[in-house]
Amino acid sequence: MSELSVLSVAAEAYPLIKTGGLADVVGALPGALEAEGIAVRTLLPGYPAVMAELKDAVPVHSFAQLHGGAARLLSGRAAGLDLFVLDAPHLYVRAGGPYGGPQGEWPDNALRFAALAWVAAAIGHGQVSGYVPEVIQAHDWHAGLVPAYLHYAGRAHPRPRTVLTIHNLAYQGHFPRDMLATLGLPPHAFAQVGVESYGGIGFLKAGIALADHITTVSPTYAAEILTDEGSMGLGDVLNRRSGVLTGILNGIDDVSWNPATDVQLAARFSSLNPARRAPNKAALQAQFALDRDPGALLVGVVSRLTWQKGMDLLLDALPELLRGGAQLAMLGSGDAHLERGFTAAAQKHPGRVGARVGYDEGLAHRVQGGADAILVPSRFEPCGLTQLAALRYGAVPVVSRVGGLNDSVVDADEANIAAGTATGVQFAPVTREQLEVALARTLSLWRNPWQWERLQARGMATDVGWSQSAARYAKLFRDLVGTPAVQGGGRV
Repeated sequence: MSELSVLSVAAEAYPLIKTGGLADVVGALPGALEAEGIAVRTLLPGYPAVMAELKDAVPVHSFAQLHGGAARLLSGRAAGLDLFVLDAPHLYVRAGGPYGGPQGEWPDNALRFAALAWVAAAIGHGQVSGYVPEVIQAHDWHAGLVPAYLHYAGRAHPRPRTVLTIHNLAYQGHFPRDMLATLGLPPHAFAQVGVESYGGIGFLKAGIALADHITTVSPTYAAEILTDEGSMGLGDVLNRRSGVLTGILNGIDDVSWNPATDVQLAARFSSLNPARRAPNKAALQAQFALDRDPGALLVGVVSRLTWQKGMDLLLDALPELLRGGAQLAMLGSGDAHLERGFTAAAQKHPGRVGARVGYDEGLAHRVQGGADAILVPSRFEPCGLTQLAALRYGAVPVVSRVGGLNDSVVDADEANIAAGTATGVQFAPVTREQLEVALARTLSLWRNPWQWERLQARGMATDVGWSQSAARYAKLFRDLVGTPAVQGGGRV
């Protein structure tokens, strides 16, 4: 089978730059696709963190003017990834995160990510000598204009097939209409089958309308975004394109996430020796100033503290959890009132509740390796990686029945327990009352050590890596290369 070339375009990639699960996927998928005969190069913005890790970089193209300054396209390698990096200091070198600083989102985000998409399109048109990708995979709204720039270049330019991967439909990249010319888009691009979205320019909407294929990060989420509730205002265009919409469940990097080799853990273990997990619980209790109690159910949370993640429901349900004798170790940051709420809960319940506001990759591994259960009560969850790591590390996932949580966790109801297929606890609808029921069910399972150990064993035997999903992506890419692209005014 011949090797196929794919350009992956994204705003972040672990371990170079990360704010969430998008980075984990962009960082891990290329290695998994290599085994399928897919050669991936990843285009990233030249943030300081990325530039610092880029080794033996070679300039392969230059831009005299790119939204306010000169820029270079560099080719190199870092963190095991083959990279193109857009070195544009006026756009990407600034104190803060990829999308904003202390005062909020960067006001020029439209230009910053339009530049990334425009350069991706230029690569697609062969402006890098010796490299023309057959497929461009654009991740989320930051790369949503890639299909648009290729589309409006017209039929005179042969171009790669395009795949838009939606990691979270809630973030759409919406900007004013009067930026159309500044972004280098023609007047006729401002159309329903184009970049127009609610009177402005929608980066993600443009990608949905104009990509050759659309993927989401789980099959259930692919169905949910076609509903009125789940479409986040893009139901019309999504339903028009539903024939080229596919849900492919994310995986995790099962080399980085491997309890048998994880140096972040107090004690390493595997499915062959799960009893060695116990020292991790004791270490986690100590790190979160919890009572040293092997018999208490220790529930872990690694999450953004937002409404989407259901963290307000957890605060409301916390008294019920504590009445059952459980402990909580929470790692996360986000909305200020939720940060205050968990900090106050830890002060009110010393030894029972521990809260660390912020994010620490090593501590996230230790929560997974030491907690008995991992709670993910999201109101919506395109895929979720936390529950996949929990399965791998023998922490029983307790999840809402939405998106990828539904696709990756098998509920411990009577039938699934009897069949030996259960791996966790699901609940629906996503309310405080049903979360409390789920926590009560979890406590009941915990009090039956034989049942709990079976749940752990089944979870640890689950394939949560990328091999199956990479094979699906590889087939999709190969199938696309054999089909015609969307051309100006063509099929949508």
